[in-house]
Order: sequence, then C-alpha cells, then structure tokens
Amino acid sequence: MSYLIKNGRVIDPESKLDEPLDILINNGKIENIGKALTDRADEIIDAKGKIVAPGLIDMHAHLREPGREDKETVASGTRAGIRGGFTTVACMPNTEPAIDSPKTVKLVREIARKSAVSGVVIIAAITEAREGKKLVNIKALKAEGAVAISDDGSSVENEDLLLAALKEAKKEGILVIEHCEDLKLSSGGVLNKGFMSTKMGLRGITKASEYERVRRDLELAKKSGGRIHIAHISCKESAELMRQAKKSGIDATAETCPHYFALMEDCCSTYDTNTKMNPPLRTKEDVAALKEALKDGAIDVVATDHAPHTDSEKDVEFDYAPFGIIGLETALSLSVMELVDKKILTWSGLISKMSANPSKILGLGKGNLKKGSPADVIIIDPDKEYIYKKESIESQSKNSPFIGWKLKAKVSHVFVAGKMVMKDEAIGHS
Repeated sequence: MSYLIKNGRVIDPESKLDEPLDILINNGKIENIGKALTDRADEIIDAKGKIVAPGLIDMHAHLREPGREDKETVASGTRAGIRGGFTTVACMPNTEPAIDSPKTVKLVREIARKSAVSGVVIIAAITEAREGKKLVNIKALKAEGAVAISDDGSSVENEDLLLAALKEAKKEGILVIEHCEDLKLSSGGVLNKGFMSTKMGLRGITKASEYERVRRDLELAKKSGGRIHIAHISCKESAELMRQAKKSGIDATAETCPHYFALMEDCCSTYDTNTKMNPPLRTKEDVAALKEALKDGAIDVVATDHAPHTDSEKDVEFDYAPFGIIGLETALSLSVMELVDKKILTWSGLISKMSANPSKILGLGKGNLKKGSPADVIIIDPDKEYIYKKESIESQSKNSPFIGWKLKAKVSHVFVAGKMVMKDEAIGHS
C-alpha cells in the first residue's frame, strides 16, 4: 500500500522542517516529501490542521514478557505504544528471567516478531540476573541485537563492576543506562522525603539517594571515557549535575518522564498507590528545574518508564504497593500540555526529545522524515481534547494516576515501516 499524506504541518527536527508539506509513503519508506505533491497513491489522507511527525521512540518501557504476562505482554504493550504515537519501544531487562543472555534476547526478539504492532528494541542487563555481581557478555548480547545495557530497577552498586561495564561497552559501541539510586540512602522509603512524607507518616526517599548516585556514575563515565545515559531524573540536583557534565565534556545523556513534570509530591496525599513511583514525585522546585533542563538541553529525552502492575498488586497499603505507573498512552498529551502549551519547548523541541534524540542515543537510525527513511510516521491532532478513561486503556494493566483527566493532543494515524497500524484512532489497520 502507498499513502499520500496531504496538507499537514510536517515537523522533522532532524531536517529542520516545520511547514505545510505532503508526504508520500511507498514500499515501507518515505518516497517523497514536498509541497502540493501529485504522486499517485492507494490512499490519500487529508492532514489539514494536524501535525505530521516522525514516530515517537520510547527508550524506557517495561513490557514484562517473558515472565509477568499478567501485567503486560509485548502485544498489549506495543498496542499501548501505538495509541500514544510510539512506533518504537525499547524494553527493559527486568523480566523473569532477566534479559541477560543472547538466548533471552533472541526469545524476546522472536516474541516481538510474532506479536508486536510497533518496533521493539531490546535493552539487556549489565549484570547476570541483574544481581550486580558478575558482568554479562556484552559482546554476545550486542551481536544478538541488544541496543543498550541496564540493570534498570537497580543501580550497579559495585563501582569497579560499573567501570568495567562502561569500558567494555565503549569497546563494543553500546550504551550503558543507569538507574541511579543509592539503596543505603533510599531503602524503605516510599515517597519524597519532606513535608508530605512527614504529614502522611510514611518513610521518605531523599533526593540525595538519586543525585549522589548520578554524581558517582558521571565520574565513572568520565574515568572510563565511555557513554552513559541516566534514567528517569526526578530532581533539581540531578539536572544540574547533567548540565555540568555536558559542559565538562563527559559523554552523558539523560531522560525524565512526564509524571515528574506533570505531578508533584502532594499528589500522594490521597494515598493513591498510582502516585507511588521510583524515583518518587518531588517538589514544585524540582518540577521547575526539570522543565528548565529540558529547555536548555541538560535533559535530552522524555521517556515513559511505562511500568505495568496489576490492580491486585496496587490495591494495597501505600507502603506495600509496587513502584511505577503505565505511561505509553498519556506521555505525548502530558508533554504537550506541560511543555508545549506552557512554552517550555516548541513542537519541534518536543519531537526531538521524544523521537530524534532517543534514536540518536540508541543508534537506531530512525526519528526523521527524510526521503528513503523507514516510514515510521504519526499524525497528531494537536487540539483534540479527550478524557483518559480506564476502559479505553490498551495496556493490560491500568495503574495510572491520570485516569479521569482531561488531556489534549491525540494521535489519529500511525505508520510503522510504511504499514498503517492505526487509522482514525482504530488500531489494526494495514
């Protein structure tokens, strides 16, 4: 099938495009792009009043398969991704078993080949079983298709081990992603340490548990000469450390997530376990600092940290509930409302953070609308408002604090490698 998308506002940060253009999709690729195209196509789509952009890339999602298919599967997780405009999802390795061997990487690739509706790339573990004791075979994991390594959910406690990982990863040309948490400082905590934790009578998690580990990991990256990516930054101090690291020439990038700039710690006051995440929601001052860091480039990426949990797991006391929320379906809308509408980022700037930058960091060769590129394309209705309802959620788990919120900016069409997988918000078209 060939498709001609006409009259849309085409935004491609990599090509520095932001203007009314037409796009021809044919044979899985972008065949032509220009004004008033007259090329023949099997289907013509009028995108007037809408934005046409490269498909979004989430470099931090938990698809739970293999092992916890009761929470999420590759099929349900990628459907959620498509609903939110993500044409590529990077799955984290804290599955059961952990993705720590070529055999498991191959298994997940095979699952994705059979059931994914979007692209799936695999992030493997840094240490065997994510136990922080023995380094994985990085060369073999990369050869099997892993695009990065991370013990996400856990930080690598042993400095010598992380330094060895950074050196080996540099040699193999693969990215190290670190979950920055010092358990000696955070252990037992369930929300941000401060007024709210005291008021609620719950143990707090200090900001130092995050930023001191960010500081250590950036120093190790400097020492190794390797590349590091800091996951889910939540506080002002971590953002400032990233800013300084970039100025000093350390090869480091970082992400934050929509919940860290759309919510604050006071959201936890209802004891809703869907506001419990790790790192935790922080203060008004931290939210402002994260937005500034997104604006000035200290933070490179908006990722989801999509973390599905069953209702029964979350329907317990705040202390005992697992950390994390789903985020693939709401990330774009929340980012538009908090960053674009509030003039923190332009539309082009937001698409860079959610498409071009993740592609560059992971080395995917996606995230653009250049002629000849794979046709991962989305069409967004920027002003469309909707209520985020539990019954409409594609993810197998429904653990979101945003249910019932009025959101805006909705994806109407999604193309993955030239195949139309969503049309007028209905998934499954081709």
